[in-house]
Amino acid sequence: MNDLNDPPNWNIRPNHRADGGDGSRWNYALLVPMLGLAAFRWIWSRESQKEIEKERAAYCQRTAAFQRDLEAKYRTVIAESQRSVAQLSLELEKEQNRTASYREALISQGRKLVEEKKLLEQERAQVLQERKQPLRSAYLRCLGKEEDWQRRARLLLREYEEALVQRQSIYCSLLLPRHRRLDLERSLLARVSTDPLAADLGMAAGLADIFKHDTHCGDFWNTDRRRNGRLMWLYLKYWELAVELRKFQRVEKALMEK
Repeated sequence: MNDLNDPPNWNIRPNHRADGGDGSRWNYALLVPMLGLAAFRWIWSRESQKEIEKERAAYCQRTAAFQRDLEAKYRTVIAESQRSVAQLSLELEKEQNRTASYREALISQGRKLVEEKKLLEQERAQVLQERKQPLRSAYLRCLGKEEDWQRRARLLLREYEEALVQRQSIYCSLLLPRHRRLDLERSLLARVSTDPLAADLGMAAGLADIFKHDTHCGDFWNTDRRRNGRLMWLYLKYWELAVELRKFQRVEKALMEK
């Protein structure tokens, strides 16, 4: 009679027989799932490797495209910067040429004024030699009056000179606001428009020229405000010579009216 707790071939006993009958079936039963698991892992690792390679290739393509785009933008920026530098250099050269031409014109006018002054002085000396003492006395009286006018004119020019020095100092300063210079420029232009002496010397056009073209500043460590500016000093010298010339012209007019 069979044992119900141990029916034949129900319980698997490894190594039950020496010839491997029952034990072999147990080993095969474990081997099949292990082989299946190994095959699954091999297939999964292979598919995963393919996905990794695919993603790597896509990443390399995106990186290459991004790099090409950056290089194109870099070349565009460099080209635009070079064009801007070339344009600024050309404008600076034109501005320098215009400033040089203005300086040359002012120097030429100053020389002409000096020559006219010398001619007037020679003519006055000749007139004094040809005429008698009464005319000499009248000339000296007129000259004294006009020298007083010249003195007042020079004081007025000194005021304009100080204002121009202040304007150029503001222009060259890295700290002072731009509106202060513009306010000072507008104030000077308004003043010369109502000043008879300034109108006689043509200072309004000269000031406008200075405000537009005088961009010279001293070096970085400069503390002397009178080292700033170039065109303004040429104009100031020109106006001084013009005042000297006007003095003799006013004397001549006074003598001719007598």
